Order: sequence, then structure tokens, then C-alpha cells
Amino acid sequence: MNLGRGSSAALLASGLAGVVIPKRVVAALELPAMTTRGVAEARAGLGGTYAALGGWALVSRDPTAQAAVGVVWLGAAAARIGSLVFDRPRTDATFWAYLAAEIGLGAAALIGARRARPASLIGSAGADYTVPSEHS
Repeated sequence: MNLGRGSSAALLASGLAGVVIPKRVVAALELPAMTTRGVAEARAGLGGTYAALGGWALVSRDPTAQAAVGVVWLGAAAARIGSLVFDRPRTDATFWAYLAAEIGLGAAALIGARRARPASLIGSAGADYTVPSEHS
């Protein structure tokens, strides 16, 4: 399986868990959903959002979608690292496992997206560019 597709599948699975079993997801993340509204927000925010992005990247096979998945994973990792400074959370094995997964899956998605791009769109310095055309 392509690295980006594997990362997209993981994001989709994470999101589906948030949709199907939101109470277990928020418990695992130590986010108490105290009301039915809290459960609904977890289902939408932690479930629907990630399931939609991961599913879109899997179905479309578009390298840009895979790159978006990578940026989402790495954004989560950056926020988790920032939380160490600002929030000083209790860290256990799951905290570090989530961080490792976010970094690994983010890098995999970006590498997969990069490999999936047509060579004609990658410049000599490695920067992506498009050539303007009168017909585009």
C-alpha cells in the first residue's frame, strides 16, 4: 500500500471510531463528554471531520488530498508538542504513542503525496510549480 493511502486509511479509521464510538474515543483521549451535546461535538469534530478527509484522500487518490492528510497529522503532532510547554499534561505511554503515530503518519502521507506527483510538476530544486497556459 502507498504510504499516503495508509496514512489516509488511518485517519479515516480514527474518524470512523469518533463517529461510531464517540464515548470510547473521548474516554481514551481523556476528554470528558459530560452531556449529549458534548458527545455530538466529539462525534462531529473527532469523527466526521477526520473520516471525511481520510475517506476523500482514499477515494480520490489525489496527491493533494494525501498531502492534506499529512498536514493534519503533523498539525496534531505540533499541537501536542506545544501542549508540553503550555499545558504540562500528564504524559503516559499513550501520549507518546499518539505523538509518534501523528509524526509517522504525517510524514508517510507527505512522502506518499510527493511520490505520487507527476515528475513534470516537480521543478529542478524540488519545488512544485505549474506552467501557465493559454488553454488552462
